[in-house]
Amino acid sequence: MSRVLRTFREMLGLMSRGDFSHHLDEKLTEAIAALENCPADKCKAEITVKITLDYELGRIDVKGEAKSKLPETAKFMKTPFWAVDGLLSVEHPSQIDMFATRAVGGRAASGDIDDDDVHAEFGAETA
Repeated sequence: MSRVLRTFREMLGLMSRGDFSHHLDEKLTEAIAALENCPADKCKAEITVKITLDYELGRIDVKGEAKSKLPETAKFMKTPFWAVDGLLSVEHPSQIDMFATRAVGGRAASGDIDDDDVHAEFGAETA
């Protein structure tokens, strides 16, 4: 008595003497690797399996095709910059003034304070 295939999985395993099933395994492995190496927080891979059944004089020829669409692994995330005076800046123009150097005790806080200023402010005498 001939062997009768009762499930789709049995047919897939026998197509091209098992090579088609191995090919699908490879596509799945590639897709998982591409997703794990994706630089973004969210990625998508797609595997499309197409089974074509051709009938002629009582015989059914089954042909399988598999295509995959993988995420781009060399994709980089965007980086925001702002145009300031015709150049690029990493600081938002409205926030630049928030962190500007302010005068402290009548002197600029730019590091131009000498030892005499420190001693005078803390009541110490200079040598």
